[in-house]
Amino acid sequence: MNSISQAIRRVWAGPWIPPDQGRMPYFWLLSLGYMFWKYAYVHPSAVEAAMLVLTFVVFIPLYCASYWARGWEVLACMLGGCLIGIAWVRWNVGASTFFIFACAMAAQIMHVRRAMLAIGGVIAIGVLTSLLIEPMQMRFMFLMPILTVSLPVGIGSFMDARLRRSRQALVRKQEEVEHMATIAERERISRDLHDLLGHSLSLIALKAELARKLVHRDAEACAREIGDIETSARQTLAEVRAAVTGYRHSGLAHALANARASLAAADVELCEQVERINLLPATEHVLALALREAVTNVVRHAGARRCTLSLFVEEGSVVLRVLDDGSRLRTHADLRHGNGLSGMQERAAALGGKLALRVGTGLALELRVPAGGAA
Repeated sequence: MNSISQAIRRVWAGPWIPPDQGRMPYFWLLSLGYMFWKYAYVHPSAVEAAMLVLTFVVFIPLYCASYWARGWEVLACMLGGCLIGIAWVRWNVGASTFFIFACAMAAQIMHVRRAMLAIGGVIAIGVLTSLLIEPMQMRFMFLMPILTVSLPVGIGSFMDARLRRSRQALVRKQEEVEHMATIAERERISRDLHDLLGHSLSLIALKAELARKLVHRDAEACAREIGDIETSARQTLAEVRAAVTGYRHSGLAHALANARASLAAADVELCEQVERINLLPATEHVLALALREAVTNVVRHAGARRCTLSLFVEEGSVVLRVLDDGSRLRTHADLRHGNGLSGMQERAAALGGKLALRVGTGLALELRVPAGGAA
């Protein structure tokens, strides 16, 4: 009963009808005019006029509440409409309109079978109610609207409500998809920023350390290192700005150049075996970021003296391998899958590729992504 009282209070305070229903429910109230056909020929008594006003005062809030009702409340509203029709049947055959309204209320029932049974029940009650009318002509006038209009109105109202619920569900699904896309974009930007800043700041830190060592021994070399630091900082700033706007496409050639500079600054020998491959922009972007992260890990964590880097096409896949002879990683337990490795795996999976790590005499990283348009 709390739900019905809440619905009635809502009707009193407004809006009377749920806003998504539009204006048509108010228009259908004009069907109550069917009750006035009798009075075109017969003048109503004072009691009958008062009962007519009371009927509208009771029925209109009941009708509006039916749009907010759910579950058994819908059946209660339908039964209320039928009872009003039964109460009027001996005095006004226009009371058949209340049975039509009751069929329309079945639109709020979610299940097709239950809605059809409820509509059939209302029509059956209307047919049985017609037996209370003695003149056959009046009985026919009462039954005709119920038999010809109630079923189409009930089915039409149910289908319209079902279509409206489907549209609302579709809108919610689209909102969820947009929300998930926003989250995925934020995660992509955070991964890219981590990879960019991790690599570039490591390079800047190494060169700053080298410049500090050279400041008293070789001023010219120190100046070159400081110049490289300035250049790297400007490049990093430009790349971060591009990443934030979502339009960054990191070139593989640029990533290779940075890898050479980072490894050289860390005094790690580089053995390079890179084939010239025409790559799709998305594939090149993933490989470039993976190369950045892999080289950053070599410089920061491996303690390596030698690094082998290879890029080639094998069995329809572009393969990037980075091997180092570092001694700090002895077992897979020593690997910490932080944001960098997780970002590699997620980007590779998005292209249908995979990332493999092997710990032996150093760390071997292999990234495979579909070649697609590679040649």
